[in-house]
Amino acid sequence: MSSKIENSGIPSVEQIGSSLPSRERRNSGPYAVIECWQKIPCDPCVAACPFGYIAPMENINDLPQLDQDACTGCGNCIALCPGLAIFVIDETWGEPEQALIRIPHEFSPLPEKGQTVRALDREGKYVADAEVVRIQKSKSWTPVLHLAIPIKLIMDIRAIEPLPMRPE
Repeated sequence: MSSKIENSGIPSVEQIGSSLPSRERRNSGPYAVIECWQKIPCDPCVAACPFGYIAPMENINDLPQLDQDACTGCGNCIALCPGLAIFVIDETWGEPEQALIRIPHEFSPLPEKGQTVRALDREGKYVADAEVVRIQKSKSWTPVLHLAIPIKLIMDIRAIEPLPMRPE
């Protein structure tokens, strides 16, 4: 029988839960979450990690293996993942009911710092408003949005609604 991800592109609750580090690690600061569950020829995340916390792959089709306890949550891997499958979450950021999530975003126009945007789940459904705290831009990489979100939605929010094009 096929798994949910093979039929819909949406991971199962079990797959999502398996990508989280321990509660102790989550309470110590930012951490990376890799939501890559299909074997495809891809490995830029390995080279992107300046500390080697994403293990070298024996086969380019292997799934990335992250040392979650050692990962610093630097986020270098986010922008280089062509599958947009890496996020950094910081449950220690901001107020008690808020978290910071860093997500890749390949749509234009980019939102602006301080702007409130519509945060979406993996199916593209609206789940909450989020505030843009920072935008990391690079000429050669995917922009990364830093979003303040409700902490209870850290495993739900994975994108924002594309903004309408601004008139020129």
